[in-house]
Amino acid sequence: MKAVSVVTIKKELQHRSSDELMQLCLRLSKFKKENKELLTYLLFESHDESGYIETVKVEIDEQFETINRDSYFYIKKSVRKILRNIKKYARYSLKKETEVELLLYFCKKLKNFTPSINRNVTLTNIYERQIALIKRIISKLHEDLQYDYNMALEELEN
Repeated sequence: MKAVSVVTIKKELQHRSSDELMQLCLRLSKFKKENKELLTYLLFESHDESGYIETVKVEIDEQFETINRDSYFYIKKSVRKILRNIKKYARYSLKKETEVELLLYFCKKLKNFTPSINRNVTLTNIYERQIALIKRIISKLHEDLQYDYNMALEELEN
């Protein structure tokens, strides 16, 4: 089965009643965890972005605590998983400010991680790529936000 375009889906959804739309959303939420997470964000957390960011930060803290520190192999796997989750949560929000805040927090946690990421090239590269991404995103934001985030970034780089 070939999926139709978003435009076609949008046109079809316009012809449905609100009850049918609710049933479609509920059915969609049963198929993938990400669909359910996105609906949760849209329905319960999108009105309070700062609360959402704090919730994600708490989850990041928990994930960093559970990292197996026996070898850099396990650390790299866990760090990549945390980063994947951060990207997913940023995609739910669609706000660049949220993405910057989450990535800054991730980089801060990674920089302060023990054992040091400086002893592993892959972890250092992950850190540097995220810093570069943060700089790119910041450059697209409003000037006042750019200043605030650049100050936080400078603090992180020192």
